[in-house]
Amino acid sequence: MFSSRCILTASKHLFLSSLWRNQILNRMSSSVPVAAVCQITATPDKEANFSACKTLVEEAKDRGASMVFLPEGFDYIGSNREETLSLSESLDGQTVTRFSEIARKLELWLSLGGFHERGPNWNTDQRIYNSHLIINDKGEIVSVYRKAHLFDVELPEKGVSLKESAFTIPGPSLIAPVQTPIGKVGQGICYDLRFPELSLALQRQGAEVLTFPSAFTVATGAAHWEILLRARAVETQCYVLAAAQVGAHHHKRSSYGHALAVDPWGEVLGDCGGEQPGLALVPINLQKLRHTRRNMPVQEHRRHTDFYHSLEKT
Repeated sequence: MFSSRCILTASKHLFLSSLWRNQILNRMSSSVPVAAVCQITATPDKEANFSACKTLVEEAKDRGASMVFLPEGFDYIGSNREETLSLSESLDGQTVTRFSEIARKLELWLSLGGFHERGPNWNTDQRIYNSHLIINDKGEIVSVYRKAHLFDVELPEKGVSLKESAFTIPGPSLIAPVQTPIGKVGQGICYDLRFPELSLALQRQGAEVLTFPSAFTVATGAAHWEILLRARAVETQCYVLAAAQVGAHHHKRSSYGHALAVDPWGEVLGDCGGEQPGLALVPINLQKLRHTRRNMPVQEHRRHTDFYHSLEKT
């Protein structure tokens, strides 16, 4: 079983072990595509965030990745409501344009998970969408999912107080999985992870990879992050890729980190830890996925939706 470790940007010039080096060479010479799951520390400084993301994307390309996953808030994480709104852009703004250029130049697919997109009535109602974009290797936006479940949580004993709905519009619908070089990708964002109905709906529509770009708080991440990701993988028999924010964004907010990749059996293939930015390279073996589903045909055993609602009628 291949298990990826996180490659930290602070130590990327260190020599890899011979075993690790051989695994990379074997993987890149095979037909199994490679995904890169990234971990960053975004701040309100959009230019610095772009530079950090660009470095990771270029490194992922150099190491053989065909698709790169960036976390929620990859563009920035504001220190207050006013700053968050003022820094937002439309999909045809500078940030998305620059990432589209990177994708086209490197001939690489990108998952941009959690872009601060100005809402449809920005001039009269200054609220935003939390949007997850997939950009193909030609630099084209092929899918936009807008976060459906907003993080309105008060945990005073844990020091957590966030109300996303104060400035964010909930997305209107799920988006069908997108065919990519690593398989059919179903999109979620962060808090969506806690709602298994979303993952199961995407799996029923053909998803082979589920992705939850996130900025989990330290408290909720330590308690639930890995458990939830592995549960979603096991119940859907999908790969689950979760790029993450890590560390202190400003004096008011920090994130848990541990960008994670999980296989359809629930085994963790890559973990970026909770300290530094970096990336994990993960082979996406769809033959393994089909083998898992064939040997344990959970979806075939699932009863009709009406069965699970029958208890409500008794």
